[in-house]
Amino acid sequence: MKFVVKNSCLVQPAEATWNGVMALTEFDQIGAITHPPTLYFYRPSETWLAQEEIMFTTLRDSLSRILVHFYPLAGRLRWLDGGRLELECNGEGVALIQVESDATLDDLGDLSLSPHFHHLSPKINYKAPIEEIPLLFVQLTKFKCGGIALSHALSHAVVDGQSAFHFASEWARLARGESLGKAPFLDRKLLRAGDPPSAQPCFDNEWNEPPVLITQPGSENDEIRNKGNAVAMLKLTKKQVEMLKNEANRTKSSYIDDGDHRMFSRYESVTAHIWRCACKARGHVYEQPTGVGISVDIRKRVEPPLPQTYFGNATTSVIATDCAGDVVTKPSGYAASRIRQAINKVSSAYVHSTLDNLKNLKDFTGLQDIHAMELEASERMFVGNPNLWVSSWTTLALNGLDFGWGNEMYMSPGPHDGDGESLTLPGQDGDGSMVVALHLQAAHIEDFKKFFYQTI
Repeated sequence: MKFVVKNSCLVQPAEATWNGVMALTEFDQIGAITHPPTLYFYRPSETWLAQEEIMFTTLRDSLSRILVHFYPLAGRLRWLDGGRLELECNGEGVALIQVESDATLDDLGDLSLSPHFHHLSPKINYKAPIEEIPLLFVQLTKFKCGGIALSHALSHAVVDGQSAFHFASEWARLARGESLGKAPFLDRKLLRAGDPPSAQPCFDNEWNEPPVLITQPGSENDEIRNKGNAVAMLKLTKKQVEMLKNEANRTKSSYIDDGDHRMFSRYESVTAHIWRCACKARGHVYEQPTGVGISVDIRKRVEPPLPQTYFGNATTSVIATDCAGDVVTKPSGYAASRIRQAINKVSSAYVHSTLDNLKNLKDFTGLQDIHAMELEASERMFVGNPNLWVSSWTTLALNGLDFGWGNEMYMSPGPHDGDGESLTLPGQDGDGSMVVALHLQAAHIEDFKKFFYQTI
């Protein structure tokens, strides 16, 4: 099947916007500067075959108008000393690409596992100077059957998931002819380190040195890193989700005894199940250290709370750790309790201590591979086997993205390739079901699927 670029342009704000340098927070600094893509598929329509240019024009014009409100996305990043970044709000614009394919949507096969996703997501040249790379790429792909795929990819150095989907939702509103719903809160001064920052942070950043395999010590081990990965999209019915919650909560009191009377959430219960199945599938020995990385939204955890429409990176990461033997042999409530304990660390004091700790660092390139997209796999920070990273998209406004031609038939995260990276997503029908998007080394993926369903 062929995919041909028919049109591409830079879209600038429809009106003059504020120009100047916007300082980024410490949480913006530690995010990768890649552009995680999200894909939306829309059903075939004979009408669209005759309205292709109208669709492209609708996206272009509404994108221009929404950038007036979300103007930082029209700017460019630039490097500062020590591997830090700042955002120059200059209105240079975002990239919009129009692609045609001789394939049909049916030719893609199972949309949840299609190997052709990389054709549907914008191709970004990370070898270009960072000052030349737009912060937002949008690709509209039209299939010969009349179906379309829409992909948007925003720089993670500028926004987190909640901000990205807030933008997409408001953009769709304008495309439908409606007025702006919720304006973004653009002032990042609310999430700054102390001035001066505290010299004695009260926490340790555990994820700087993730656990490594006992049998293959050293996180630089090329053999471990270069094993091929596979992807699985694993569906959980509402009943299965409730069964996992009930099982985790059945033994909660045995492991949570600090007055925390809240039941384990869907995220905690499902993530505990993923962790246990991964340890089994990977065949870990009992004493193998293992960790689960967790991104925690801090908008409601800091004092005073951030506006829910805060536009930027408002998450911090924690890691739940234990030995694989205890994770596997003890009831699922144990693994869920380790996850709960890690999340509970994220208080307002913890957040501000994290900010101060990051502000004190002289060289951010030593904290995380900001240039990771330019590195070979063997050079990147490796957080795969024996570890996982489980992000939750279940609370984000993912579905129902209507630009005037109806809601999508299917939504999916774009292609990722990191061992251990996983997402929990809401079911497409909004019925309480969930989907786990998992990347694991290919040698372990079939065993994982077996344990995932057989042990519910």
